[in-house]
Parts: sequence; C-alpha cells; structure tokens
Amino acid sequence: MSTVFVVGTGDTKRAELEYVKGVIEASGVGATFVDVGTTGHESSADVTPAEVAAHHPDGAAAVESDDRGEAVAAMAVALEHYVIANADEVAGIIGAGGSGGTALVTPAMRALPVGVPKLMVSTVASANVAPYVGPSDIAMMYSVTDVAGINRISRLVLGNAANAVAGMVANTIPPSEGDLPPIGLSMFGVTTPLVTRLVEELADRFDPLVFHATGTGGQSMEKLVDSGMVVAVLDMTTTEVADHIVGGVFSAGLDRIGAIARTGVPYVGSVGAVDMVNFGALDTVPSEFVQRNLHVHNPQVTLMRTTPAENTAIGEFIAAKLNACDGPVRFLLPEGGVSMIDAPDQPFHDPAADDALFAAIEANVDQTAERVVTRVPANINDEQFVQAVLTAFDDVMEGTT
Repeated sequence: MSTVFVVGTGDTKRAELEYVKGVIEASGVGATFVDVGTTGHESSADVTPAEVAAHHPDGAAAVESDDRGEAVAAMAVALEHYVIANADEVAGIIGAGGSGGTALVTPAMRALPVGVPKLMVSTVASANVAPYVGPSDIAMMYSVTDVAGINRISRLVLGNAANAVAGMVANTIPPSEGDLPPIGLSMFGVTTPLVTRLVEELADRFDPLVFHATGTGGQSMEKLVDSGMVVAVLDMTTTEVADHIVGGVFSAGLDRIGAIARTGVPYVGSVGAVDMVNFGALDTVPSEFVQRNLHVHNPQVTLMRTTPAENTAIGEFIAAKLNACDGPVRFLLPEGGVSMIDAPDQPFHDPAADDALFAAIEANVDQTAERVVTRVPANINDEQFVQAVLTAFDDVMEGTT
C-alpha cells in the first residue's frame, strides 16, 4: 500500500517528525516514519536507520563514520537507493531539518519521478535552494524557527506542511483523456523562431513541452526523459554544453544528453545557441574574458561568443554523448548559423567558429543507420531548417506511433 514517507534524522528531530506523521494520518492518509539519523541511536521509527543504511551500494558499514559530514553524505546515498527500491510504495515524501537534513533528504526526493508530491521543511528554504531542488518539483517551505522541538511556530509550520502533502496525495491529478504523447523541446531566446514553428507543426499530434536551456531547464527535460514521461526529444538548443565547457552560468552539467543514451528515446538534436556562453550582468564577466566578443542581451545577461577552439571542444563533447546513444538519433548542423545573432551582419557571426564545431562533430560521431549527422544549408531559425528537423523527426519516430 502506498504511503507518505516522513523522512528525517530521528536522533535529533524525532518529536517533529512524529508530529508530522500524526497530522498526515489524522487527515486519513497513511504515513511511514523513515529515520535517517547517523548517531547510532535506538530508533522506534517504522523504518530504522539500519534498514536504510543497508541499501548503500557499499553496504551498511559505509554509513558508519565518526565524521558527521561523511556519515550524512553516505546516509544520503543509502536513502536515495532505499527510496528508489521502494518507489512503488511512495505516495508522497516530506522531510524536515536544517542544512544537513535538507542535504540528506532532497537527493532521494529528486530521484522520484516528477509528479510525486515532495515537500521539504527547511531552515535554508529562504536562501538559494537550487542545489536542493535541482530539476525536480520539490516544494521548499521555510521553517521560520529552527526545526528544534514543537513550539507555537513550528507546530503551525509543520502542521501546514503535513496537511499540504496529505492534500496532494489525497487529491491526485487524473490524466486527461485527450492527452497527446508528450515530446521535449529545448529553446533559448535566440532559437525561439525555430522552436515556435516546430510546436505549431507538431501540436496536433503531440503535446510539446518546451524547456528553457538555462541549465536547470535541460536537466528538467532530461529528468522527464529518465522518468519515461516523454516519447521523443527535439533538442534544438544545446547551449548548456557551451556553458559547461567554457564556464558559463547556464551549465546543465556533465550529464547533458545522458538521459537520451540511458533510455534510447528517439532524438533529434542540433547546436542551437552554442555560439554563446552566458554570464550575468556585464560587470560579472570573469576578468579573463573581458576582452572577448561580448553582447549584452539584457541588463542581467551578457553573452560571450565562443571561439573555434572552444567549439571544437563543444563538438567533441556532443559527439561523445551521441556515440553513447543506441536509440534513433538525427543531429542537424545549420550551416547558416546556430542562433539569431550568428548570421551575416549580426554580432556573433563567425563562420570559422561554426566550421570548427561542425567538423568536430562530424569527425567524432560514429555514424550508423540509426545515428546520422546532417548539414543543412540554412540558419537554425530558417524555414528550410524547420522542415529538415520535421523530416528527421518523422524518421526517428517511424514505427513508434
């Protein structure tokens, strides 16, 4: 039977977690107290620390450490594996804690599919929560007071959180009978015309989910791929790879395109906006780049044109990712420019840099009948490129719909 996992360190937060469990159960929803304390305390929780620790890939002994930081990090790994192993039982998950407890619990939350209710009551929820939330749909609630006992404030905050997750579990969102198969598309401002046209052309057959390629956007799209929640990907905007290689602020990390390889989902990709690396306001650009070709996109975003050498590295990264894909792959190279501002008379027009990118991809991709790289003599936003993408999409989807 599915249940709400109430997760936290029972050695320090037992009263608070048991209170949360009781509020959830009082609403008519089942709850299970999962204790992830690391002090070797005697636990009366429904799931003890020893049971969780046993799921660590290196065994329970990996969680036993006199260094609290090491023990918490190891328990976070064990909890993530425990939750994955018992995912069918998880109707929702709620945690409560400080910075350590938040870092311990949220990786397990992120491992669950999008749509499973997730709520973290945390002392750090009013600060930068990106490291905890990542690409997932975790709701962060600020605890106001420390999670250190039940008082007139914590009783209200924890009670509201418990009722919130119980309400989400008790009132599931049914699928629409008219839902079309979902597809993921990556977009940036400078590839908007392309993606807008693709959405127009495909919306009668598919449900287009468009993701802003700002690092988290690419991660979110690929999380849905890993979760089996999209049937295909039109990855037109791989600019996050440029930020990863060069050091911009919109990197999606080393695993970009990794979900495509893991799942074999039909994939049509391109090199949209890899002519640019993203930084914040102009005065935040690192000193080593201030003499580069910079373009102020808006007061908060400054773009830097990638060089031929950087494009070679970007191309090699993309090629290695594509080579790991066993599913149908079509990758299109727009010879007329990879963005709106990579075109004649535009600030990032640099044919030599684009040629280095295209050459690196062509030289390093192991092309097969299912993994094909194609040049298109058009800018990425031109109608000719739109039609080439649609043709490639029909190819990878043949026999799947």
